Amino acid sequence: MSKPKLLLSWSSGKDSAWALHVLRVQDRYEIVGLVTTINENFARVAMHGVREQLLVAQAAAAGVPLWRVPLPHPCPNAEYEQRMRVLIERAVAAGVTHMAFGDLFLEDIRAYRVKQLADTGITPVFPVWGLDTAWLARDMIRHGLRAKLSCVDPRHLAREFAGRTFDNTLLDELPRGIDPCGENGEFHSFCYAGPMFARRIAVQTGEVVERDGFVFADLLPE
Repeated sequence: MSKPKLLLSWSSGKDSAWALHVLRVQDRYEIVGLVTTINENFARVAMHGVREQLLVAQAAAAGVPLWRVPLPHPCPNAEYEQRMRVLIERAVAAGVTHMAFGDLFLEDIRAYRVKQLADTGITPVFPVWGLDTAWLARDMIRHGLRAKLSCVDPRHLAREFAGRTFDNTLLDELPRGIDPCGENGEFHSFCYAGPMFARRIAVQTGEVVERDGFVFADLLPE
Protein backbone atom coordinates (compact mmCIF):
# COMPACT_ATOMS: atom_id res chain seq x y z
CA MET A 1 0.00 0.00 0.00
CA SER A 2 1.41 3.39 -0.97
CA LYS A 3 2.21 5.93 1.74
CA PRO A 4 0.73 9.45 1.84
CA LYS A 5 2.87 12.01 0.01
CA LEU A 6 4.46 14.65 2.23
CA LEU A 7 6.37 17.90 1.74
CA LEU A 8 8.76 19.11 4.44
CA SER A 9 9.25 22.80 5.14
CA TRP A 10 13.03 23.14 4.87
CA SER A 11 14.88 26.15 6.27
CA SER A 12 18.35 24.58 5.78
CA GLY A 13 18.69 24.54 9.57
CA LYS A 14 19.09 21.80 12.15
CA ASP A 15 15.43 21.55 13.23
CA SER A 16 14.05 20.89 9.76
CA ALA A 17 16.94 18.50 9.12
CA TRP A 18 16.14 16.63 12.33
CA ALA A 19 12.46 16.57 11.36
CA LEU A 20 13.50 14.80 8.14
CA HIS A 21 15.39 12.22 10.18
CA VAL A 22 12.42 11.66 12.51
CA LEU A 23 10.00 11.32 9.59
CA ARG A 24 12.21 8.69 8.01
CA VAL A 25 12.47 6.74 11.26
CA GLN A 26 8.68 6.83 11.62
CA ASP A 27 8.33 5.73 7.98
CA ARG A 28 4.70 6.81 7.64
CA TYR A 29 5.04 9.07 4.61
CA GLU A 30 6.65 9.31 1.19
CA ILE A 31 8.74 12.47 1.44
CA VAL A 32 8.50 14.01 -2.02
CA GLY A 33 10.04 17.44 -1.55
CA LEU A 34 11.82 20.01 0.61
CA VAL A 35 10.05 23.38 0.50
CA THR A 36 12.36 26.37 0.87
CA THR A 37 11.71 30.10 0.51
CA ILE A 38 14.47 31.80 -1.47
CA ASN A 39 15.31 35.50 -1.51
CA GLU A 40 15.21 35.92 -5.29
CA ASN A 41 17.30 39.10 -5.17
CA PHE A 42 20.28 37.43 -3.53
CA ALA A 43 19.79 33.67 -4.22
CA ARG A 44 19.86 32.90 -0.50
CA VAL A 45 17.54 31.08 1.88
CA ALA A 46 15.10 33.61 3.32
CA MET A 47 15.84 34.51 6.97
CA HIS A 48 18.84 32.17 7.27
CA GLY A 49 20.92 33.89 4.57
CA VAL A 50 22.41 30.59 3.36
CA ARG A 51 23.64 30.47 -0.24
CA GLU A 52 21.39 28.58 -2.63
CA GLN A 53 24.40 26.51 -3.72
CA LEU A 54 24.63 25.03 -0.22
CA LEU A 55 20.88 24.42 -0.15
CA VAL A 56 21.17 22.42 -3.38
CA ALA A 57 24.00 20.39 -1.83
CA GLN A 58 21.77 19.60 1.17
CA ALA A 59 18.93 18.36 -1.03
CA ALA A 60 21.33 16.17 -3.00
CA ALA A 61 22.78 14.71 0.21
CA ALA A 62 19.28 14.10 1.55
CA GLY A 63 18.12 12.56 -1.72
CA VAL A 64 14.94 14.67 -1.78
CA PRO A 65 13.99 17.21 -4.50
CA LEU A 66 13.88 20.92 -3.70
CA TRP A 67 10.63 22.81 -4.08
CA ARG A 68 11.75 26.45 -4.22
CA VAL A 69 9.44 29.36 -3.38
CA PRO A 70 11.08 32.57 -4.67
CA LEU A 71 10.34 35.68 -2.60
CA PRO A 72 11.05 39.35 -3.33
CA HIS A 73 13.07 41.43 -0.89
CA PRO A 74 11.50 42.93 1.09
CA CYS A 75 8.48 40.64 1.06
CA PRO A 76 5.14 41.84 2.49
CA ASN A 77 3.18 39.10 4.24
CA ALA A 78 0.40 39.27 1.64
CA GLU A 79 2.91 38.53 -1.12
CA TYR A 80 4.41 35.68 0.92
CA GLU A 81 1.00 34.12 1.42
CA GLN A 82 0.15 34.45 -2.28
CA ARG A 83 3.34 32.66 -3.31
CA MET A 84 2.73 29.94 -0.74
CA ARG A 85 -0.77 29.46 -2.16
CA VAL A 86 0.81 28.79 -5.54
CA LEU A 87 3.06 26.20 -3.87
CA ILE A 88 0.08 24.54 -2.19
CA GLU A 89 -1.83 24.38 -5.49
CA ARG A 90 1.16 22.68 -7.09
CA ALA A 91 1.38 20.25 -4.17
CA VAL A 92 -2.31 19.30 -4.33
CA ALA A 93 -2.01 18.73 -8.08
CA ALA A 94 0.93 16.40 -7.39
CA GLY A 95 -1.08 14.33 -4.91
CA VAL A 96 0.55 15.69 -1.75
CA THR A 97 -1.67 15.23 1.30
CA HIS A 98 0.61 16.28 4.19
CA MET A 99 3.15 19.01 4.95
CA ALA A 100 5.61 18.78 7.85
CA PHE A 101 7.26 21.54 9.87
CA GLY A 102 10.19 21.52 12.28
CA ASP A 103 8.51 23.79 14.84
CA LEU A 104 9.25 22.95 18.47
CA PHE A 105 7.01 24.92 20.83
CA LEU A 106 5.81 28.30 19.50
CA GLU A 107 2.02 27.99 19.62
CA ASP A 108 1.36 31.07 17.46
CA ILE A 109 3.55 29.75 14.64
CA ARG A 110 1.86 26.36 14.76
CA ALA A 111 -1.58 27.97 14.74
CA TYR A 112 -0.59 30.04 11.70
CA ARG A 113 0.54 26.91 9.81
CA VAL A 114 -2.71 25.12 10.64
CA LYS A 115 -4.77 28.13 9.54
CA GLN A 116 -2.93 28.51 6.24
CA LEU A 117 -3.44 24.85 5.35
CA ALA A 118 -7.08 24.72 6.43
CA ASP A 119 -9.40 23.66 3.60
CA THR A 120 -6.49 23.02 1.21
CA GLY A 121 -6.63 19.23 1.45
CA ILE A 122 -3.15 19.19 3.00
CA THR A 123 -2.75 18.16 6.64
CA PRO A 124 0.02 19.78 8.75
CA VAL A 125 2.44 17.46 10.56
CA PHE A 126 4.77 18.46 13.42
CA PRO A 127 7.21 15.58 13.96
CA VAL A 128 9.40 17.27 16.60
CA TRP A 129 6.73 19.31 18.36
CA GLY A 130 6.88 19.47 22.15
CA LEU A 131 10.31 17.90 22.58
CA ASP A 132 12.35 19.41 25.40
CA THR A 133 14.82 21.64 23.58
CA ALA A 134 17.65 21.26 26.09
CA TRP A 135 17.45 17.49 25.67
CA LEU A 136 16.85 17.71 21.91
CA ALA A 137 19.88 19.90 21.23
CA ARG A 138 22.21 17.40 22.93
CA ASP A 139 20.45 14.45 21.34
CA MET A 140 20.93 15.88 17.84
CA ILE A 141 24.65 16.29 18.49
CA ARG A 142 24.89 12.83 20.07
CA HIS A 143 23.44 11.30 16.89
CA GLY A 144 25.89 13.07 14.61
CA LEU A 145 24.05 16.20 13.55
CA ARG A 146 26.43 19.03 12.72
CA ALA A 147 25.49 22.62 11.93
CA LYS A 148 26.88 26.14 11.83
CA LEU A 149 25.12 29.25 13.09
CA SER A 150 24.29 31.17 9.92
CA CYS A 151 22.51 34.08 11.59
CA VAL A 152 22.21 35.49 15.10
CA ASP A 153 19.99 38.14 16.62
CA PRO A 154 22.43 40.56 18.29
CA ARG A 155 19.73 41.55 20.80
CA HIS A 156 20.18 38.09 22.32
CA LEU A 157 23.55 36.72 21.21
CA ALA A 158 26.95 38.32 20.70
CA ARG A 159 28.20 38.75 17.13
CA GLU A 160 30.94 36.22 17.85
CA PHE A 161 28.41 33.36 17.83
CA ALA A 162 27.76 33.81 14.09
CA GLY A 163 29.54 31.10 12.12
CA ARG A 164 30.24 28.92 15.14
CA THR A 165 29.60 25.19 15.13
CA PHE A 166 26.48 23.96 16.90
CA ASP A 167 28.08 21.61 19.40
CA ASN A 168 28.19 20.91 23.12
CA THR A 169 30.74 23.66 23.70
CA LEU A 170 28.42 26.21 22.11
CA LEU A 171 25.47 24.95 24.17
CA ASP A 172 27.55 25.29 27.32
CA GLU A 173 28.39 28.89 26.43
CA LEU A 174 24.90 30.12 25.51
CA PRO A 175 23.80 32.96 27.79
CA ARG A 176 21.14 32.27 30.37
CA GLY A 177 17.64 32.42 28.90
CA ILE A 178 18.65 31.52 25.35
CA ASP A 179 16.78 28.51 24.00
CA PRO A 180 19.29 25.74 23.20
CA CYS A 181 17.66 25.24 19.79
CA GLY A 182 17.20 28.97 19.12
CA GLU A 183 13.45 28.45 18.83
CA ASN A 184 12.70 32.03 19.88
CA GLY A 185 14.71 33.36 16.93
CA GLU A 186 17.97 33.86 18.85
CA PHE A 187 19.87 32.13 16.05
CA HIS A 188 19.42 30.19 12.82
CA SER A 189 21.65 27.46 11.48
CA PHE A 190 22.84 25.51 8.45
CA CYS A 191 22.96 21.74 8.90
CA TYR A 192 25.86 20.10 7.06
CA ALA A 193 26.00 16.57 8.48
CA GLY A 194 23.82 14.03 10.25
CA PRO A 195 21.78 10.85 9.82
CA MET A 196 19.45 12.60 7.35
CA PHE A 197 22.28 12.99 4.82
CA ALA A 198 24.11 10.38 2.74
CA ARG A 199 27.27 12.48 2.95
CA ARG A 200 28.74 15.46 4.77
CA ILE A 201 28.47 18.86 3.08
CA ALA A 202 31.80 20.68 2.99
CA VAL A 203 31.33 24.22 4.30
CA GLN A 204 33.47 26.96 5.80
CA THR A 205 32.73 30.25 7.52
CA GLY A 206 33.42 33.37 5.50
CA GLU A 207 32.81 37.03 6.25
CA VAL A 208 30.51 38.01 9.11
CA VAL A 209 28.26 40.96 8.26
CA GLU A 210 25.42 42.90 9.87
CA ARG A 211 22.28 43.40 7.78
CA ASP A 212 18.64 44.24 8.53
CA GLY A 213 19.29 44.11 12.27
CA PHE A 214 20.86 40.64 12.24
CA VAL A 215 24.39 39.25 12.10
CA PHE A 216 25.03 36.80 9.26
CA ALA A 217 27.96 34.45 8.73
CA ASP A 218 28.51 34.01 4.99
CA LEU A 219 28.89 30.23 4.79
CA LEU A 220 30.90 29.10 1.77
CA PRO A 221 31.21 25.75 -0.02
CA GLU A 222 34.70 24.30 0.46
